[in-house]
Amino acid sequence: MDFIKLHENDNVAVNIKPGDPDFGHKTALADIPPGENVIKYGYPIGLAIMTIKSGEKVHIHNIKTKLAGELEYTYNPKPSKLAPREPGIFMGFKRANGKVGIRNEIWIIPTVGCVNGTAASVVRKAEAMLYGSVQGCYAFPHPLGCSQLADDHETTKKALCGLVKHPNAGGALVLGLGCENNCMDGMMEMLGDVDRNRVKFLVCQDHEDEEAAALALIGELIKAAAADKREPVPTSELVIGLKCGGSDGLSGITANPLTGAFSDILIAEGGSAILTEVPEMFGAETILMDRCVNEEIFNKTVAMINGFKAYYANHGLPVYENPSPGNKDGGISTLEDKSLGCTQKAGTADVVDVLPYGAALTVKGLNLLESPGNDLVAATALAASGAHLVLFTTGRGTPFGSPVPTVKISSNTPLYDKKRNWIDFDAGPLISGETMEIMAERFYKYVIRLANGEEQTKTEQNGIRDMAIFKNGVTL
Repeated sequence: MDFIKLHENDNVAVNIKPGDPDFGHKTALADIPPGENVIKYGYPIGLAIMTIKSGEKVHIHNIKTKLAGELEYTYNPKPSKLAPREPGIFMGFKRANGKVGIRNEIWIIPTVGCVNGTAASVVRKAEAMLYGSVQGCYAFPHPLGCSQLADDHETTKKALCGLVKHPNAGGALVLGLGCENNCMDGMMEMLGDVDRNRVKFLVCQDHEDEEAAALALIGELIKAAAADKREPVPTSELVIGLKCGGSDGLSGITANPLTGAFSDILIAEGGSAILTEVPEMFGAETILMDRCVNEEIFNKTVAMINGFKAYYANHGLPVYENPSPGNKDGGISTLEDKSLGCTQKAGTADVVDVLPYGAALTVKGLNLLESPGNDLVAATALAASGAHLVLFTTGRGTPFGSPVPTVKISSNTPLYDKKRNWIDFDAGPLISGETMEIMAERFYKYVIRLANGEEQTKTEQNGIRDMAIFKNGVTL
């Protein structure tokens, strides 16, 4: 079989023949007149702009988006039929505040980009100090923290405070300069009551030798964390972030549905998943809205969607300024095409909450998170909201990592075979006869091994820890 029809109402099929130049691209199953909907996944992904003959390729040359600006939505609840499942067990690090980590690391969080170099130098020197169960020392450089005003200033603080409090960090050093507007007092106020044995603060301008002072504090953090031990923890405590990047025409057929199936299993066990990339919900947002547990969450979802559309409009950009060139090369033609594949990462569970950027997850289950689609920004936002790891599906491949273990899931086997140094798990067998049930259980066991610390992601093995913070306004 060289083509697959994804829904009985579709008028296109997807090429699933590896090695074919049109691998992942769409072909018309019947004549599609100009102005008629092109249907994939059972939903419109755009309009034909010319007559498309049966058997012809359907792509950006003969299809256009139907998306426009802000819309009015109606709540049409369609509750999930997800059946509860007995929680599994993983081996995690229980923290004093009740949270659980899947890693026991020391993190250095710069308040401002000016101390990035100092943080990197301290990390290099701290590696020789590690002992016990401490698994590494990492810094998270960024270019922000000064010359920012209003919302951007608050956004930076929220993201950084979320990382300081992350349970994968057995200890965190907040490293400031001393003259930045993201001052240490402001960070401490937003952080609130923290365990001062596990969170330390240092202002570089206050010390003659800031690196020596930082290393002394790192030594105290290592001493506090070194005795931490893994303990059995129910999977109801596990939080996963859902992200895709470098998607192709198979992402919505293999990797994203696989991630959705895993998300359903975890949520059925009482765990949590966070879906973000709001602009990549455009065109598929009503599927999520109909799964909101009540009208309050529905209204929050509407506000999030229309808020991001307004953000585009305020910058004079159309809401459909997507997909990317790589997405198009991989067979994705419109933003609706991309979004209908993207949202499958969320499985079928009810939407229980909508999180503003930088907010911590508080309600277990499927959460939506306000963040753009940019890989580094969105993955950092997921970590700041408490995701223990990020499940990252891709059809094109990328080496990037986030502050937490970042699992790369390939949509196709050729990518997995080519980039074993990037890809952790291959969803490609789903188009060659493997069942979703078997693949999902296999993937579930793999994620539990990662959570246990029995395995590392390729990003961890390669030492890649990237981060980026959302920015919207003026830089002074």
